Amino acid sequence: MAQHGVPGQGDLGPAHPEGPSHSAATAAMLAGAAALGGFLFGYDSSVINGAVDAIKAQFGLNPVVVGLVVSSALLGCAAGAWFAGPLADRIGRVRVMLIASILFMVSSLGSALAFNAWDLTFWRLVGGLAIGAASVIAPAYIAEIAPAELRGRLGSLQQMAIVLGIFAALVVDYVIARASEGGASGQFPWGGTAWRWMFASAIVPAVMYGVIATTIPESPRYLVKKHQPAKARAVLARVMGHGDVDLKIREIGRSLARDRPVHLRDLRGHRLGLLPIVWVGILLSVFQQFVGINVIFYYSSSLWQAVGFSENDAMLTSVINSVVNVLATLLAIALVDKIGRRPLLLAGAAGMTVTLGIMTICFATAPVVNGEPVLGGAAGPVALVAANVYVLSFAATWGPVVWVMLGEMFNNFIRASALAVAAAAQWIANWLITTTFPGISGVSLGLAYGMYTVFAALAFIFVMRAVPETKGRELEDMDQLATPART
Repeated sequence: MAQHGVPGQGDLGPAHPEGPSHSAATAAMLAGAAALGGFLFGYDSSVINGAVDAIKAQFGLNPVVVGLVVSSALLGCAAGAWFAGPLADRIGRVRVMLIASILFMVSSLGSALAFNAWDLTFWRLVGGLAIGAASVIAPAYIAEIAPAELRGRLGSLQQMAIVLGIFAALVVDYVIARASEGGASGQFPWGGTAWRWMFASAIVPAVMYGVIATTIPESPRYLVKKHQPAKARAVLARVMGHGDVDLKIREIGRSLARDRPVHLRDLRGHRLGLLPIVWVGILLSVFQQFVGINVIFYYSSSLWQAVGFSENDAMLTSVINSVVNVLATLLAIALVDKIGRRPLLLAGAAGMTVTLGIMTICFATAPVVNGEPVLGGAAGPVALVAANVYVLSFAATWGPVVWVMLGEMFNNFIRASALAVAAAAQWIANWLITTTFPGISGVSLGLAYGMYTVFAALAFIFVMRAVPETKGRELEDMDQLATPART
């Protein structure tokens, strides 16, 4: 990073403006560094995918307990998201990143050494605290250092990092299972059970995140708030190019002048207890999860085995899903600042409704053998193609765009608290879907995917009627959001 002149926390360098291309590259590098928390978020939440059946067998768990173990991290995520915003306002964005890194490392080691399901659940909760914190801090930091014309693309880096983390976790799971005698339940060549090494592998990216977090500067908004305008000016000069840095400092100062400690009561509105824009953020978060996307990333290996795939083929299929996820996120990054947020959300909801409907039909009409549906004939390839197009529809739209909007749609005064509430709602929704899937799918996979189809259709209607466009708006102008900007 030094070759681009990116300042560390202790050496912000001269505060002279730089050219637009250089400043854009600097902003992109800072955003990418912050978004590494998203990589850990994706890695830690998905590494359990390849270990689910092995854990179930080793500890003798029923489907309900399996759901609780897999989803336990998500309760920690809700708590981490809830407290991360206020904590970041108090001690800074970068310090919260460092705390998250330490929690990631502790959780990974504890999960690898777990001696029963409840021990594993505890360490997953600890990891969830880190995931939740990272999910709030990265979009907030990126929104505060990114120029308005780049904010959508740079905000999308959070989702890009998440999907790369998911991809890396699934690849590592696949490699460890293939290298072990007996798959995830077998012995790894270096000793110990393979699934334990899957969890231990998360220590490597956790350390990298902590090291890189020490190299990036603090958010300029936080620096102005802490009466360090010279440092804030130096950071802004590096990311704004020829923009008016002093004007930006004054705008931030005016915004902060209206600040006071933010409480939940500041989010209250006349309708349904909360400000309309806060409800929009909450419902965007809930619909992002209620379409069932994390069923693919938490349970896909078990799911494909349940319908007739071998363990190796099921894990490989999960890796293919993840590759589609990565490629589609690149597409979203290319489009989000060109065509806007609302069109992408509408297109994604429509695509998910169709593909989930196809998967519902495939699973609901599959013959049941030994209590499990078997996708024979054309149903198998059709369901596999539909699953990948579904992942593409999500990853090119709802995956990154919701995180972009949560980072930018709230005004400066309520951003930290509103983002914390919306992110906490997202994790609770994720927990509900993840916990209930084993039980519902045990009754009928068609029923499970039918529910997700309905939620995708409702998400389309919600965006059409209630979601505003935030493309190109400065953060200081978000007070003006009231009604959807029709496109």
